[in-house]
Amino acid sequence: MDSLANVSREVDQPQDIEHGSDHVDRTRWVLDTPEPPSLWRELMDKSSSSFKARLQLRSVVLFLEGLFPVLSWGRHYKFWKFKNDLMAGLTLASLSIPQSIGYAGLAKLDPQYGLYTSVVPPLIYGLMGNSSELAIGPVAVVSLLLSSMIQKVVDPGADPITYRRIIFTTTFFAGTFQAVFGLFRLGFLVDFLSHAAIVGFTGGAAILICMQQLKGLLGITHFTNKTDVISVLEAVWRSIHHAWTPLSFLLGCSFLIFILITRFLGRRNRKLFWLSTIAPLISVILSTLIVFLTRADKNGVQIVKHIKGGLNPNSARELMFSGPHVGEAAKFGFISAIIALMEATAIGRSFATTRGYHLDGNKEMLALGVMNIVGSLSSCYVATGSFSRTAVNFISGCQTVVSNLIMAGMVLISLELFTGLLYFTPISILASVILSALPGLIDINGAYHIWKVDKLDFLACIGAFIGVLFASVEIGLLAAVTISFGRILLYTIRPRTEVLGRLPSTDIFCSISQYPSAVKNPGILIIRIQSSLLCFANANYVRERIMKRSMEEEGKGKETKTNEKGRIQVLILDLSNLMNIDTSGIHALEELHKKLASHGIELALANPWSQVIHKLKLAQFVDKIGERIFLTVGEAVQACLPNIKDQEMASL
Repeated sequence: MDSLANVSREVDQPQDIEHGSDHVDRTRWVLDTPEPPSLWRELMDKSSSSFKARLQLRSVVLFLEGLFPVLSWGRHYKFWKFKNDLMAGLTLASLSIPQSIGYAGLAKLDPQYGLYTSVVPPLIYGLMGNSSELAIGPVAVVSLLLSSMIQKVVDPGADPITYRRIIFTTTFFAGTFQAVFGLFRLGFLVDFLSHAAIVGFTGGAAILICMQQLKGLLGITHFTNKTDVISVLEAVWRSIHHAWTPLSFLLGCSFLIFILITRFLGRRNRKLFWLSTIAPLISVILSTLIVFLTRADKNGVQIVKHIKGGLNPNSARELMFSGPHVGEAAKFGFISAIIALMEATAIGRSFATTRGYHLDGNKEMLALGVMNIVGSLSSCYVATGSFSRTAVNFISGCQTVVSNLIMAGMVLISLELFTGLLYFTPISILASVILSALPGLIDINGAYHIWKVDKLDFLACIGAFIGVLFASVEIGLLAAVTISFGRILLYTIRPRTEVLGRLPSTDIFCSISQYPSAVKNPGILIIRIQSSLLCFANANYVRERIMKRSMEEEGKGKETKTNEKGRIQVLILDLSNLMNIDTSGIHALEELHKKLASHGIELALANPWSQVIHKLKLAQFVDKIGERIFLTVGEAVQACLPNIKDQEMASL
């Protein structure tokens, strides 16, 4: 029994920390934390972390394996994997060839440049990429983005050479930005476009691309260069009343229905998946044969005509690093880099999660950057991961990036041997191929889910959607980023302050608004600052909110009590969420301390982080509050209760 009593006293003794040495020791634990690293040291650590990691590699071989993953997994590559990659690559090529030709037209380039972009970038990514499923090549959104931006500077119809040179220069800058993001681990820049903004932007761009394809589907010769939906609809309305080709429309719609039917059958029956995959290539072959046999091009059906074949020509001399358009090319490159990274990262990570492996975002950025830099030197425009082709690659059973290499090889063979056969390919078929790939970009269920979960997030989604549709692609992006930043600023400059109470029969302190059963201690007000930073933007607001809460609680106490027992005597600030503070935040705490003292209320701090306590010590604020700093809220309450009881006894 005596031993049990001793144990009981040992357990109960730390609770009475006001009169023992434990309180002093625990306060010193908080005050004597190691000094945090300087700002210069933090910046140097972040910028050189990638470089240090490379220095720590045991050999040049390991460094090369990190740069070229194919050197690592290639040693264990099996024949059965090659068979799967071969089938996936052939299937991928059957879809890539017609899509690449169509996307080149969307970018206001000749058809061969889309095929060029499906050769070199996939080859480079096959050596440096980490995603086994990601299918590289031209995509609809980036193609539309480039044409919508660059044609405001140079008209592709009036000066195609300068337009093409700006395209290549933009691609070079895009690749440079992407490589820099990967080298210096700046992938967080991509995160400025939230998921909601991506859903809205992609949906608006998909609808806009549909409108743009009406030119090819209707056989319209004169069309607007503007990208907003009103200008496009006006151009379509004028053309329908003057010059359009019913035969082109009939041909395009017929094969569009054929592609959609095969896709429906492929989804209903997995065994018919191959039919939906090769349907675009079948449509191109059959429509080309129909036009050739019937000479429909003589009756107004627009055809592709000559496609330049052969290997990718060298375009290094076409890059523009001087002149009036360099600044615009750099700006266009930065925007294209962000959008391309966003699309490739989102697609790659989603499929990597499905297969259960981790995708290194920084290595992916470096691989995408290098492939676009090399692509700009070999007549390619900005390439990235395609959702539709990646899904086909995944369902076809790809095992490694070898499927990209096989696809690139097949496109290269087509450039060498079969471009002459595409002379009579109707433009309306290419429009149908693009239109058939767009429904997957419009995520109605995703938008509804965003609306249901978070209305502010939906505002960013709808802002990007409306901006793209009724203004331009750049305005849509700007609207999405502005709304996202506005939301961050709103939460930063108007953080919540919550009153805490103790849950019955526990030592847990939590928000009384979330847990109504939480009990407040008489004479003690506990407030938690729900912000990671107390700075110039929110310091005054937080101070005013805390004072308002203090006065409200004191007023409630005076209304219900007839003596000093109901008055707030101690205010405990829970700083567990506060990661940093600036001089404005410290000044706000000093003013708060003075105002509370004028009302006879003491101020105590609980659980401050090392960065915060270090600055409070430098500002001598710790001396002003008498070192009333505690490890936890519970210890602060236990330390303050005896003083409150003494004051109550003295008032009696």
